[in-house]
Amino acid sequence: MNRRIDYFNDPTAPQANSLVPAVNVAVSDVTGAQLMILRTDNGNWALPGGAIEVGESVIQAAIRETREETGIDCEVTGLVGLYSDPRHVIHYTSNDEVRQEFSIVLSARPVGGHPTPGEESSQVRWIPRDDVPALRMDRSMRLRIEHVLNRTGGPVIT
Repeated sequence: MNRRIDYFNDPTAPQANSLVPAVNVAVSDVTGAQLMILRTDNGNWALPGGAIEVGESVIQAAIRETREETGIDCEVTGLVGLYSDPRHVIHYTSNDEVRQEFSIVLSARPVGGHPTPGEESSQVRWIPRDDVPALRMDRSMRLRIEHVLNRTGGPVIT
């Protein structure tokens, strides 16, 4: 089984061998519930998202990744933050790629579709805002979610 292993500030982590721009999308409905996926590669809850492909914009990638992983169509509404901490590396066991974190987190609202799991998600749910912090997730995703839920100013840059 292909796995994703996240390391943070871990001296035993493998050395990064790539830097891939990625996007995560914080889709909130009118009640404030957050669209979340249960990832198939690590069993953690996360915002939908993935790598930005050559020839597409950040917004196009956000819309595509959200649709692929959740079945939900969305409209991007803003920038939550930029996350590029070199102490966070992600090891993909399928090809031994070890990425240094580089993620752009956008906010969005749903405009259509129905929650439907994809290849990278075993579950897709609208999680009530107050229930999100109790979900099992990686440290870096938890940080992003905290910034989404507690936004008070401009974008976060790490």
